[in-house]
Amino acid sequence: MTVGARQIRGAAARKLGRRAEVLAALWLMVKGYRILGFRLATPLGEIDLLAQRGDVLAVVEVKQRTTIEDALDAVTPNQRDRLRRAAAHLTAHRAGLRALETRLDLIALSPGRAPRHLPNAWGAELSREGLS
Repeated sequence: MTVGARQIRGAAARKLGRRAEVLAALWLMVKGYRILGFRLATPLGEIDLLAQRGDVLAVVEVKQRTTIEDALDAVTPNQRDRLRRAAAHLTAHRAGLRALETRLDLIALSPGRAPRHLPNAWGAELSREGLS
């Protein structure tokens, strides 16, 4: 594959990723969440979506795959650690977020299907890390 072809393919993948994030945000809003941010860059990693409902702050990873299982598998342990660190950094530096219960959610998108929201997608791991 040539450099130009890789760039075109990468641009198409980024466009699909942004579209998936917008669809995920709309899905969360339908469920009563308020979207606080898109593609938030922290020194420790990027957060696809940051959403709040009540006293819950959802740090949301968005994956578009053919199945839910593929979406879950697409988030590696290293990526989950990066998300945890990014969430901790964000809440430590934004006073308005400190009192909220933080959790990592996944929104999986599959062609022709409604989005699937998995609150606290890696809950067992999070409880060991001190996030709930």
